[in-house]
Amino acid sequence: MLRAITNNFALLTVAGVALAWVWPAGFTWLTDGSIRVGGQPLLSLALGVVMLAMGLTLTFADYCALAALPKALLAGVGLQFTVMPLAGFTIAQVMGLEPGLAVGLILVACCPGGTASNVVAFLARGNVALSVAMTMASTLAAVVLTPLLTGWLAGAYVEIDRWNLLQNMVSIVLVPVVLGTALNTAFPRAAARVSAVLPLVAIVLVILIVGGIVGGAKAQIAQHAGVLLLATFLLHACGFALGYVLARLLGLGLAEARAVSIEVGMQNSGLGSGLAKTPAFAAQFANVSQAALAPVPAAISAVWHVVIGSLLAGWWRQRDRVRS
Repeated sequence: MLRAITNNFALLTVAGVALAWVWPAGFTWLTDGSIRVGGQPLLSLALGVVMLAMGLTLTFADYCALAALPKALLAGVGLQFTVMPLAGFTIAQVMGLEPGLAVGLILVACCPGGTASNVVAFLARGNVALSVAMTMASTLAAVVLTPLLTGWLAGAYVEIDRWNLLQNMVSIVLVPVVLGTALNTAFPRAAARVSAVLPLVAIVLVILIVGGIVGGAKAQIAQHAGVLLLATFLLHACGFALGYVLARLLGLGLAEARAVSIEVGMQNSGLGSGLAKTPAFAAQFANVSQAALAPVPAAISAVWHVVIGSLLAGWWRQRDRVRS
């Protein structure tokens, strides 16, 4: 059952967004800030759980292995933080996006790869081990690079508080991942049992987060639907295409190029929408309506990247069957 749910992540995401559109209240309770635990918004805790799930699958030896940074891993992470941020900024400029949409698009473009990319890499018969390593490396690098790149590129639209964004990345990303790794090291058997169901928990939480953002911004999405759908589609299409082409130009094999393409093209959209939804981030906008638009590109991108990634994976698998 878990494998079936994981393999149909794209379909479930689309279904979740469709349900959130007709029944917003079923999702917005997670993202509207009305529920707090220990003073923390439920959304931040949900993102922390997703990151904790990643950490529970890792050991500190995995971190040490990243120090070697083989060519494919270095290329993949490098492309993640060059292709996507520059594509996001260029699309925002060329399309003349409003400040809220532009900042939101750039923010999600500067986020690390998401764990859904590992599933899609498997379906595409890419190098899954490389995909997992890239997700891990880009997540760790994003603690510093996401605030820096967002501040640099989105600064053309609004003054970005990089320090606050860095603090959020540390609390939402770094601490849960390292905590998960520590728990896995100290209690490996218990962590293994918990990890068996964590992918399902992470999938449910990501769908709820994305649905909550969509449901809460229904009016804004309806008003800007055309430009939103086009801008986010172009962002991910550029990521998948340039990730593959540049990986091949760098001399990587087919399986490695597929993994890089998928990792570059698929962002951690839940993280992007969660960061844009924080009160401190919203407070940077002089206009409240623009602040409300900022989380929306990440929510729409969550749909596009799993749809494009799944279709691409299916096409690659079909090509492999024809060749064999």
